[in-house]
Amino acid sequence: MPRSVNSVAKRARRKKVLKQAKGYFGRRKNVWTVAKNAVDKAMQYSYRDRRVKKRNFRALWITRINAGARLHGLSYSQFMGKLKANEIELNRKVLADLAMNHPDAFKAIIEKIK
Repeated sequence: MPRSVNSVAKRARRKKVLKQAKGYFGRRKNVWTVAKNAVDKAMQYSYRDRRVKKRNFRALWITRINAGARLHGLSYSQFMGKLKANEIELNRKVLADLAMNHPDAFKAIIEKIK
């Protein structure tokens, strides 16, 4: 039986990877083995960093809320504890936006929980 190869599919797979490597520097964009390694690594980073991005934003929101609360004599943990005790259900994203862009509204929240 003759040897069977599927060069059409092989070429398509390679073209797909080289297309993903478009914009890379040097041999990373046009040499198959180098481009494949570069694309694989980039995919690992993108998968990981989609999760890291969520952590970074939460940390940013907490920092902003803490700064806003300290202007009114509360720490972040005291502020969040009093929010929970008064059953005010605002998430950190909204609270951070209020603390940064709408200080009057944030002050009103602090007045309500004190």
